[in-house]
Amino acid sequence: MDNALFLDATDRKILRLLTSNARLAVADISEIINLSATPTIRRIKRLEQAGIITGYHASTNANALGYSLSVYVAVSMDKHTPERFLEFEQQIAGFDEVVSCSLVTGRSEDFLLKVLVKDMRHYEEFLLHKLSKIDGVSQLHSSFELREVFHRSAI
Repeated sequence: MDNALFLDATDRKILRLLTSNARLAVADISEIINLSATPTIRRIKRLEQAGIITGYHASTNANALGYSLSVYVAVSMDKHTPERFLEFEQQIAGFDEVVSCSLVTGRSEDFLLKVLVKDMRHYEEFLLHKLSKIDGVSQLHSSFELREVFHRSAI
């Protein structure tokens, strides 16, 4: 069943509020959506149980943490087997520099990574001593992010 089918306007308001500020108190959410606290809590719990709300996170500023370079890396694999892809996915998940990894189609590459590093030297170290060392990686293409125009959660 498609989870989005049973979401009404109030559920969507709750999701927008929580994705913009996960620290909002239920009382504040209730007031904004014009609903008492108990049904608001029930709705939030239902959204969590349905797997629509998957967690509550603190957003961080990569630049403030010293990670001023964002790189998109397209990765081609030598073999297109479930075992080869799984091995790559397991290894890439262990690299702190990789903040997202997607299996993609419609291009010659197989995976698209977003990598955060401190500078070009850090990226060179990551590329040469981690990413290119994974068995099966046959080609890498790096694109450097000039600036992020916006970022949001899916709603």
